[in-house]
Amino acid sequence: MSKRADVAVVGGGITGLAAAYRLQRLAPELNVILIEASDRLGGKIATEAINGFVLEGGPDCFLSHKPRGVGLCQELGLAARLQGRDPAYNQSYVLRHGRLHRLPAGLTGLIPSDLKALSGSTLLSAAARARLAQERELPPAPDSGDESVAHFITRRFGRELFENLIEPLMGGIYAGQADQLSLAATFPQLRQLELKHGSLLAGLADRPAGDGQAYPPFVAFPQGMGELVEQLIERLSGVTIWLNTAVTRIEKRDGGYLLAVQRGERPPLPGSPAGETLLAPAVIVTAPAFAAGRLLERVDETIATALAEIPYAATALVNLAFDESDAPGPLDGYGYVIPAAEGREALACTWSSRKWAGRAPAGKLLLRVYVGRYGRPDATRYSNERLLQIALDELGNTLGIQAPPLLHRIHRWPQALPQYTLGHLERLAVIEERLGSHPGLFLAGAAFRGVGIPDCIDSGETAARQAAAFRLLKFRKLQKSERGSR
Repeated sequence: MSKRADVAVVGGGITGLAAAYRLQRLAPELNVILIEASDRLGGKIATEAINGFVLEGGPDCFLSHKPRGVGLCQELGLAARLQGRDPAYNQSYVLRHGRLHRLPAGLTGLIPSDLKALSGSTLLSAAARARLAQERELPPAPDSGDESVAHFITRRFGRELFENLIEPLMGGIYAGQADQLSLAATFPQLRQLELKHGSLLAGLADRPAGDGQAYPPFVAFPQGMGELVEQLIERLSGVTIWLNTAVTRIEKRDGGYLLAVQRGERPPLPGSPAGETLLAPAVIVTAPAFAAGRLLERVDETIATALAEIPYAATALVNLAFDESDAPGPLDGYGYVIPAAEGREALACTWSSRKWAGRAPAGKLLLRVYVGRYGRPDATRYSNERLLQIALDELGNTLGIQAPPLLHRIHRWPQALPQYTLGHLERLAVIEERLGSHPGLFLAGAAFRGVGIPDCIDSGETAARQAAAFRLLKFRKLQKSERGSR
């Protein structure tokens, strides 16, 4: 006999946690079951405290201007704990031609809008700066559909600015190839500025001064992003959680959806089923697109195919600790990004103990090297020894650090970052149209309309609101029908 729930949430990353929490707040009377295949909640948020170091195995912060990140923290009573990056080291770098070049001031999003700040930059040639200044004179392109980010930036600002500045910054977000990423799906506001003002620089100049933000642009917690996960878990007292339990397929049934589940060998919590099924009128699937596609093959082949078409980038993160004296020169910033044109396996390097106060003991240094990008060999398949050596070579070649690390930790994220390639919005339109044929089925997560933590929270909460409204409406219709039959 199948177990039953009012709403099943598939996936215990930040999207699934936000969905479960919102369901509990909206409709505490609903029986909600959260199912996670691994033995922990939080997904790619993976904070570890070791010997006074605070290591992040995944994202180390989120953007404050996207409302649902800060909004959820305020709701959880965590807003006072949010901290910005250490202002004492307020600068970053780009590695180009084997040298670190200071990232120019005056960036608005990805765009360098302060031309005076660029005048002394070693990152761009005089010709590239002149080409940037000419952007105001270029007419907007006719509205002929979507284009790649690389094409858009290059036609507005020239190839050198794209390769030396925009591409490495985008790599830090998507680990992707900008010549394949959809402008409409990633940075639609840039095209809107061009169409409205005729120029990005003119449009940015027309924006009101000061953004009125109460928080720094990037925020985190003193003990790492794991604080958010821990606080959400503490508030899920009304939600049943099945850890170490995989959903193997979803089928449509009278009364909702049948989920086949398979328990792992060592379930951390009692009550998880072993090789059983779960019947739920409403299901929120927060698994990555490729996994969600496999689960939904028997529900809707069109949805499954569209989900499978969303590509992913794999990445590995290597945290390393050193003595401060191991770095020959001062590390006076937050770190650096590496353009694809450099041909290195490393994507970026964060100087974590400079970026965030309290991440390392006094006299110690904590660094993080990102390895792998879309279109390159899958770094998550490398051995630990190879990943460590890539990180050490990067630190040695760029920062002159030759000492062995005091400690290191490696995190692998195969198929980690969804790529919003050209055609992404069309795929989403197909998925959303087909979902209309499956009442009670909802999809959420980074694969759709934003890869950051606030985007995932917003996606999970939106699905929760829809699922709660659907389930409560169905429940009330059932009650009304039962009263009428008496």
